[in-house]
Amino acid sequence: MIRILALSLLIALPVVMAGILTDVQAAAKKGASVKEVKAMSEKEQTALALSAAPAHIAKEAGVMVFGADGKLIEAKKSENGFTCIPTVMNLPDPDPMCMDGAAYQWMTDIMNKAPKPSNTVPGVAYMARGGSHFEKDKKVVMEKETGARVVKEPPHWMVMWPFDPAATKLPTAPNPSGSYIMFDGSPYAHLMIYQDPKKMK
Repeated sequence: MIRILALSLLIALPVVMAGILTDVQAAAKKGASVKEVKAMSEKEQTALALSAAPAHIAKEAGVMVFGADGKLIEAKKSENGFTCIPTVMNLPDPDPMCMDGAAYQWMTDIMNKAPKPSNTVPGVAYMARGGSHFEKDKKVVMEKETGARVVKEPPHWMVMWPFDPAATKLPTAPNPSGSYIMFDGSPYAHLMIYQDPKKMK
């Protein structure tokens, strides 16, 4: 079933290797540091967080922002099951994400270093401003380590489920097709699709 889903996505979806074209408030401009993100007002953080999702999802999505103690707190209650946050990896370039309940559980688990994600169904997450990952010896690694470099990603969306490369025949690194399995070999393996969520219909 997972193989069929993955192959269907590859066949049905146009791959858009576009640059980041999001226009949010000045305080959320490209290049803002994480310290600046946490120093933003609730309104500014909310605008940045919501910029991660397609408009029809962002409209009713919930928002978590950084409070005075640097921890995420609820700023807006979700009306559609999606929750958006202003940055994920705490890198200089903000990488907001908007995710459904299953993906939010996946993200909570990986942030808390749980042995494996606890979501029982596939989750969907959007990163319309793009994101970043660590790469070493041409392989995507989960955490920053000696010799690893930061690699910028274009706008994309993800399916948070333990896809198996052997079963799906999908690549395990970024490639011209725009789709690959990130964190292959770990419980947190998931499907990356380089397609701008803002241009999805």
